[in-house]
Amino acid sequence: MNPTDTHRLPGGARDPYAPVDDELGSVLWSDARLLGFGPMDETHQDFYRVAFDLLRADEAELPAAIAAVEAHAIDHFGQERRWMEETRFPSTDCHVEEHDAVLASLREVREGIAQGRLGSAVARSLAEHLFHWFPGHADHMDSALAAWMTQQRHGGAPVVLRRRGST
Repeated sequence: MNPTDTHRLPGGARDPYAPVDDELGSVLWSDARLLGFGPMDETHQDFYRVAFDLLRADEAELPAAIAAVEAHAIDHFGQERRWMEETRFPSTDCHVEEHDAVLASLREVREGIAQGRLGSAVARSLAEHLFHWFPGHADHMDSALAAWMTQQRHGGAPVVLRRRGST
């Protein structure tokens, strides 16, 4: 595995920081995604797992895969919202609006799959868009929240330790 490889998903979305596993041909979690706030980093790693499961789901697995992504996003975004509200994070409104847009898309696709109107192509497209959206969201909005939370809890900036060979 070469951690600096750029991975193109079928729809053209890319995360240049995510390594490619030659055996799986998958988008994987990478230490490059760490923000230095442990609870958030763990949740983000889970996000990669459930989004990848959606990306590779076949027709029979779609209902469970989209439900898992939606449940994760509800918990993930809910936790971030609580952190923002509890600490009076200055950019809460913008951050929450972006989360709400993702939740609306997830709900719409989940309902379409449940009704038989949508299938694996749309689910894969959504997963690709999530992988395309997430790095920018994490690098800008979540990194600011991670820095804020670390300052609030520890009086300093986040520290990120990455494994050798990770970008």
